[in-house]
Amino acid sequence: MAYTGKAFTFIFLAALTIAFHVKAGDAQGGCHLSDIIVTEQYTNRIVAGQPEYRVTVENNCSCPQAKIKVRCFGVASLEPVDHSRIRPVDREFCIVADGKPITKGTPVTFTYAAQKAQDFPVVSAKPQC
Repeated sequence: MAYTGKAFTFIFLAALTIAFHVKAGDAQGGCHLSDIIVTEQYTNRIVAGQPEYRVTVENNCSCPQAKIKVRCFGVASLEPVDHSRIRPVDREFCIVADGKPITKGTPVTFTYAAQKAQDFPVVSAKPQC
């Protein structure tokens, strides 16, 4: 009878270990660019005669994602842009949050003022699982 109890315990622990590894693998391989959501809204402020927009970059993956790069073409703005939140790396692309990981539930926001809203499509990111 003791042998059956030990066998059950062994099988239970083995199954638990396998389940944990499968879950960890899903988390690591489960992040996609589509998990990074970029939204933009008008703030109801006018800066230097132009509307101001607030951009929010969110990570909906359970793993933090670092080195998030968006297409920005330099972020043309009539007000200073917080370069710790978005910074051009060349004429076409910008890095978000200085490349630091963004975790689920802790979005990065920044504002800019321009004649019209600009798109910030995500082009790359590195999951940190």
